[in-house]
Amino acid sequence: MRPYVQISGLLFGLVAVGHLVRVVRRWPMLIAGYPVPALASLVVLVVTGLMAVWAWRLLSRRATSA
Repeated sequence: MRPYVQISGLLFGLVAVGHLVRVVRRWPMLIAGYPVPALASLVVLVVTGLMAVWAWRLLSRRATSA
């Protein structure tokens, strides 16, 4: 279970960083030819960032309790 949580936390963190870079650099995003506003990336940034933090907190709890 530990490797799964580590990889999940890492991937969620990378997705969050990618969306942060998109917002900061103001890169455009199109889905099926329609522009996606930066607010959508901010929402995804917050959600994936929280999921990454949650995964790493689970790992730190297991390390201290074991």
